[in-house]
Formats: sequence, C-alpha cells, structure tokens
Amino acid sequence: MEFFEISSKESKELKEKYDVAVIGGGPGGLTAAIYARRAGLSVVVIERDIEGGYVNLTHLVENYPGFPGVKGEELASKFVEHARQFGAEFYNVAATKIEVEGEFKKIILDDGKETKAKVVIVATGANPKKLGIPGEEEFNGKGVSYCATCDGYLFSGKDIVVVGGGDSACDESTFLANIVNKITMIQLLETLTAAKTLQERVLSNPKIEVWYNSTLKEIRGDEKVREVVVQNVKTGEEKVLKTDGVFIFVGLDPNSKILEGLAEIDRYGYVVTDENMETKTKGIYAVGDVRQKNLRQIITAAADAAIAIEHAAKNYFG
Repeated sequence: MEFFEISSKESKELKEKYDVAVIGGGPGGLTAAIYARRAGLSVVVIERDIEGGYVNLTHLVENYPGFPGVKGEELASKFVEHARQFGAEFYNVAATKIEVEGEFKKIILDDGKETKAKVVIVATGANPKKLGIPGEEEFNGKGVSYCATCDGYLFSGKDIVVVGGGDSACDESTFLANIVNKITMIQLLETLTAAKTLQERVLSNPKIEVWYNSTLKEIRGDEKVREVVVQNVKTGEEKVLKTDGVFIFVGLDPNSKILEGLAEIDRYGYVVTDENMETKTKGIYAVGDVRQKNLRQIITAAADAAIAIEHAAKNYFG
C-alpha cells in the first residue's frame, strides 16, 4: 500500500474516492482517521457540526488516561490536531445517505456532492434525549437546556432544576453549582446512579438538593421558564417549583438513521455490530456512542475505532 506523508494541510476539495470515509468527527471518528492514515489509507472525515464532537461541550474530562482534569474543548482540539497532522482530510457537511456500489460505498452529502470509499466508518454518536413533556419544546433556548457548558453562564446567581441522576447529570450539576444560586435535582429513582465520586460531589455540595422518586411533568412560563411541576412517583403528589431554568440530562438518542437498511438496529436505535465493529454490510463499521454496547465513553469510542480500522486494513486493502 502507498504510504502518505504526515501533513497538517487541510484539503479544500472533496475527492471522488477515498480508501476510508469517516462519518462523524468525534473521538471515535477522529481515532479512526488517525489509525487509517497510519495504515497508509486515504481518509476523509465528514462532520456536520463541530470537529471534535460533543466532547467540546463537556465541562471537565477526568477519566481519559494521560489527561487528568482536562477541559472537554481542549481534549477535543487535540484529537482534531492529531488527525490533521497525520493528513486526514475534513469536509464539513452532513452525510445523508450511504449506497453500496460493488466494492465501493457512495456517500451522499447534503450540499449536493458525493464521494465514494471502500470502507465507511459511521461515528455519528448520539444526541441528548428529551423528556417529551409539555413546555419542553416551547421553552427550548428560553430556559430549557441540554448543555451546562453552553448555557450555564446565563443562570448566574439563579435557581435551576437539573433532571437526571447519572454521570452527566451529577457532573454537570457540580459544574453549574459554581455559577448558580441553587440546584434542585429531579431523580426518578431512589438513589443517584452516577459513579461514586460524582455522587459524593453532588451530595456534599450545599447548593444542590436532590428530590428522589420524582419526575418532571410540565415546564411553565411566559417569555421564559418560570416554574415546573414535579410529581412524586410513589405518592402521586405534585408540587410546583419556582425556577429560572431546566437542564435535562437523561440519556442519549443514537444517530443511526443513515444506517437503516444497511445495519441491524436494536429497539433503542443503536447499531448492532460484530466484535470488529462491522455491521451486516461488509465494509461498513459503526463505532462510538451510536453502537450497541454497555459503556459509552471517550476511551471506548477510540477503542472501537482502532479495532475497526485494524480489521478493515487487513480485510479490504492489499
């Protein structure tokens, strides 16, 4: 195979063909690009939003080896820089469809262009899950948020509600406690489900109060959020809580639509793969948060990608 020189120069043109097309520019997609270049393969990363993915919106990453307490934006930028230095090309649009044409897969883009690749790595991740309750859509951006890093500063000195009790909810609540006056966490279960260290930070913070066995029923307001209705799931009792904002951290919805018909999708929308991350369509892989697995972390997304490229390089390129 031809070996490509390491380069930090970004391509301005989309080529007709690549060895590998990576859809999604988060940790999984960027790791795939790095490993593909190290294997001597040409690669394009197709990213519709922000290079580096949702890691950019994470306040603090504490569990990625070698980077204790690194800001999400900083870690994301290092992933991007690494991929660029190895010569990965970037094209910033959305991929809308994949079609199989013999040994190649055609990727159709939303700007009207298309490209082909022997191997496609789908690393499209997942979006924050919504509650689907009255007022959620109406007040989205008017007090309802799914990103503490993005919107936390808007609630300086105010009282807010955080919905959820897992890692994200606890981590973001700890971050928000440095900004707001008070946080009321609404947790459906009898306990928090986050990692022990994250739970301890929440429970020891005087600014945070946790309402267990509770669910958010409605968000109310005028031009912005003013109050919420909270129901105790055991007693059925409802309370109206005055608040300036609602931050929702209740899980993820996988972005797997592009693989419908090409891969097996489980009932939750996650892509089913084999141990090499390959879908039922040969040469198409899924890595990271979009894939069916038990643990969704930056490090597991990177591991998925390394495994996928190693398998692809050996099986589809001579």
